[in-house]
Amino acid sequence: MKLFYNPGACSLTPHIVLHECGLDFTAVKVDLASKTTERGEDYRQINAKGKVPALELDDGSVLTEAVAIIQYLADLKTDRQLLAPAGSLTRYHTIEWLNFIATELHKAFYPLFDSAAPEAYKATLRTTLEQKLSWVNGELEEKQWLMGLRFSVADAYLYNMVRWATALKLNLSGLDALNSWAARVAERPAVSAALKAEGLI
Repeated sequence: MKLFYNPGACSLTPHIVLHECGLDFTAVKVDLASKTTERGEDYRQINAKGKVPALELDDGSVLTEAVAIIQYLADLKTDRQLLAPAGSLTRYHTIEWLNFIATELHKAFYPLFDSAAPEAYKATLRTTLEQKLSWVNGELEEKQWLMGLRFSVADAYLYNMVRWATALKLNLSGLDALNSWAARVAERPAVSAALKAEGLI
């Protein structure tokens, strides 16, 4: 398998999950400005949307969108228990978290990275994100991971967003449960491996 990524982008999420699963893969860096890979390939020939991540499977087929990719990977390695079995309520609660992260957090971050976005709009988004992360903090109180005692694909995705929040200097002070959770995630060998591979630590 090949993971097409850009350092620190949302492709970090499947990068972490690949390491958590212990799967063999090659990480291929993508320049999102030129839409070319580090090998000089036209990335749009791999993913017509021109966005990361993309996962090229051994048969040449390609899967895009982080939430789809991480569920696929978790189902490849069910022994790692990164996603509960199909049909279980726990699985649907995990998907509930994935949808919240994708629609309420991930989407709201994009304008903050856009130099052309109006500053007033950015300020509103920062406040909104801080409020939503405060809610997440409450959900994490007295929990080790989002789903309780077991690390899941949802934790990998949320960690990606918390890294963005930290990079953008959102106010996370007082969010003790969230900050403690993030520290636990950072200590995981798979997370460290993905961050090192992307040159982030």
